Amino acid sequence: MNIIAKLGVYFTTLLLVAGCASNLTGDNYSAAEAKRIQQVSFGRVISERPVVIDGRQNGVLGTAAGGVLGGVIAHNVGGGSGRDIATGIGAIIGGILGQQVEEKATRKQGQEITIALDSGKTISIVQQISQANFFAVNDRVKILQQGDSVRVSY
Repeated sequence: MNIIAKLGVYFTTLLLVAGCASNLTGDNYSAAEAKRIQQVSFGRVISERPVVIDGRQNGVLGTAAGGVLGGVIAHNVGGGSGRDIATGIGAIIGGILGQQVEEKATRKQGQEITIALDSGKTISIVQQISQANFFAVNDRVKILQQGDSVRVSY
């Protein structure tokens, strides 16, 4: 397999990793959350600001794919023991770069929403931005809580 084909496999793998990233919007439910009772509160948005939700940093897939690709590319350098050293160094560098690419690929745009609840309490929630739920100051909102999971909705 030539280097161009190997790079194609690598980037396809990273795109799949990005596609598997969990959705943190307020309008997306996991199968485990469906058909469960949620506590409901109401309130008004008093402030909001854009934030970045970091991507996955445990990067097993990105590290492995990057390491393999780095090792394969570096294996084409030199000969004998020099080739073995280059392969090892290439695998390490590729693994580090693969992990960084995976983190960036799974990073999400979020919104920090501060809400004055009707009960008088003030809370703040960070969730991923979605087209259906982008909140502005003075929006009337619903807060849904199920265990430790909380989301803001209209």
